[in-house]
Amino acid sequence: MIEINGLTKKFKKIIAVDNVSLNINDGEIFGLLGPNGAGKSTLINLLATIIKPDSGSAKVGGFSIIDQPYNVRKLISVSFQDPKLDWQLNLVETLRFHGKVYKIPKVELNKRINELIKSLKLEDYRKIKNWKLSGGTRKKIEVCKVLVAKPKIAIFDEPTAFLDPVMKKIIWDYIKELNDENGSTIILATNLMHEADVLSDRVAIMNEGKIIKIDSPENLKNSIPAGNVIMINFEKNTCKLELKEVKSQLLNLPYISEIYFKENSENTNEIEMKILVRNIKKVTPEILQFFQSNKIIIKNLETTNPSLDDVFFYYTKSLLTNGG
Repeated sequence: MIEINGLTKKFKKIIAVDNVSLNINDGEIFGLLGPNGAGKSTLINLLATIIKPDSGSAKVGGFSIIDQPYNVRKLISVSFQDPKLDWQLNLVETLRFHGKVYKIPKVELNKRINELIKSLKLEDYRKIKNWKLSGGTRKKIEVCKVLVAKPKIAIFDEPTAFLDPVMKKIIWDYIKELNDENGSTIILATNLMHEADVLSDRVAIMNEGKIIKIDSPENLKNSIPAGNVIMINFEKNTCKLELKEVKSQLLNLPYISEIYFKENSENTNEIEMKILVRNIKKVTPEILQFFQSNKIIIKNLETTNPSLDDVFFYYTKSLLTNGG
């Protein structure tokens, strides 16, 4: 459904999309995973024909994004990271306008609009101008623009950013329904690892404009050399070593693949450590011995299986803190 070959886009000296090549299958939910600034939104803007590439090519539904942009736009609907709403319209007017663009019959369009308004708890905002709405409400309307259109190709850029867990789940269900019942091909750009894991058939990890790895979420989790993850919370003020030194010494132990740190958001004196390990039974006693010999107080220790967070950190070598 989508073919991308060597797509590149620069903004002055910054390479936002760097020689990206990939194919997205018809009827697939394709996750585009990466942190803010990875190039996800720029790639989406290229595919949506909003901007032109500096080099490379892409076809959407068989049409060139360079030579046939009008044909591409008839196939797609985009929920942008930053909502693109007409400030002078209200919620209902926005969705009706968007539905008419996609030539949805009036009775069906009104049915879809009323259902979305009820499900996303937007009843109180029907007649309020978009410029008066909060950022979260505008975000929900931006997502509704795509859901009401039910396009052949739907693109969601950070669809649940700033939304509460209940609303996230509702939107996830709608995205799944759009794919399952309408057969829409979906691109889901997100920096929420769990969101990509729950929804995507395949995931591309993107960082600094490049595609690092592409596979199913399960295969990606199985691809990193870590059978388990050890999570340790320890008291920062009992650690006499620099965090870089803690990491360095622990990495000298056998069976440890990678280590990440971050401060506990609720307790700045507590450090959360994530250790990717290959043999949890053999390495756990040695890790505990390291903490004991350095008189570092452990507040909590638990084990889990690798997640997409771990996959992303492993392939990009991203650091959670300066010491991580």
